Amino acid sequence: MIQTMTANELRNRSSEELENDLRNLKETVFNIKFQRTLGQLEDTSQFKKMRQDLARIHTILRLRQLGIEKLA
Repeated sequence: MIQTMTANELRNRSSEELENDLRNLKETVFNIKFQRTLGQLEDTSQFKKMRQDLARIHTILRLRQLGIEKLA
């Protein structure tokens, strides 16, 4: 099972790390979506959790881009 991260944990990561996490999560979401379509996914809540993590990372990166949030 994949471990989800809290917003505070994500904020403490560098932008490069977040971008790497973003790429990995996109690939994971694709795989989970594929498994769900084939009926092979046992834990269907994984899809929602991964999409929430994607949204958190996108939000943090956008806030940094706008200069609203700085890396601690």
